[in-house]
Amino acid sequence: MNQVESIDPIKMLKPRRKITGVSAILLPLLSDLAVDWKGFDDHVARTFDAGLAPAINMDTGYGNLIDDATRQQALERTQAIAGGRDYVAGAFVADQPGAAFDADAYRVGVDQIQSLGGTPIFFQSYGLPQGSDDQIVSNYETLASACDSFYAFELATVFAPFGCIYSLDVYERLMQIQNCVGAKHSSLDRVMEWQRLQLRDKIRPEFKVMTGNDLAIDMVMYGSDYLLGLSTFAPDAFAARDAMWENGDEAFYELNDLLQYLGAFAFRPPVPAYKHDAAMFLKLREQIRTDQTYPGSPARPDSDREVLGHIARDLETILDRAGKSLETTA
Repeated sequence: MNQVESIDPIKMLKPRRKITGVSAILLPLLSDLAVDWKGFDDHVARTFDAGLAPAINMDTGYGNLIDDATRQQALERTQAIAGGRDYVAGAFVADQPGAAFDADAYRVGVDQIQSLGGTPIFFQSYGLPQGSDDQIVSNYETLASACDSFYAFELATVFAPFGCIYSLDVYERLMQIQNCVGAKHSSLDRVMEWQRLQLRDKIRPEFKVMTGNDLAIDMVMYGSDYLLGLSTFAPDAFAARDAMWENGDEAFYELNDLLQYLGAFAFRPPVPAYKHDAAMFLKLREQIRTDQTYPGSPARPDSDREVLGHIARDLETILDRAGKSLETTA
């Protein structure tokens, strides 16, 4: 059994580290609730241009709500925009509590994603994490045999009822699957993520611990990379923040603090309603046409727009200053 070591976060700090950023893509809608494909294309392009890798058909893209045709079109359009650049896409299996692990359904998603140039990340389902630790690892090994490379995904139930956070023993064994290049960790618990970083540094240093903690985006300071829904609000700001950390620019902290305030506001309960805040924020920045949310996804009150508007204006001010700062430190 894996022994948990004592944690000293100060000793874990990794200054001037190049951060790998993956940003979940919001699926924007038109006023009639049809998908705003132009808005989607523009958002994917902005994310690539910022230097982040888009993540398609994730929770932020309503991956558990959209139909197969929408999922396919999102992948095809992303491949066309990518021009050979890397992107990630969610492999999602809709099942029910008590369901058995459905490897064939996951393979369909893997084949679809890989045929269109993406790297799959395995959403949990009710069936995937069922059974003993040995069975969970065996399920992932089965999926790994169908992949060139893939990301695993731990998800707290605050995000989705089918989520599960694994034991450290399972996590270590997932790291030892060679074509598993990383894992998104969405427990919203710093200590759990620090434990995974310690284990990664000891067992497999090249493995990517992708923080999904939208309430602690400074986990990148300790060695996490990220796959976030929060970064869909402003991929340009996240890219600027990441460059500041790599360059040792003290402006990192001011920008990170504002982005963290945005995360604390947008990811308050009910957490899945953050997608409505994301749509509001992108519309306030005049980057999509409506702030409609997908049918079946919870909504925020209209009063959120005022708070988000203040944050958007403060963000533009900081980014203007950051542009000058980055020119002098690059």
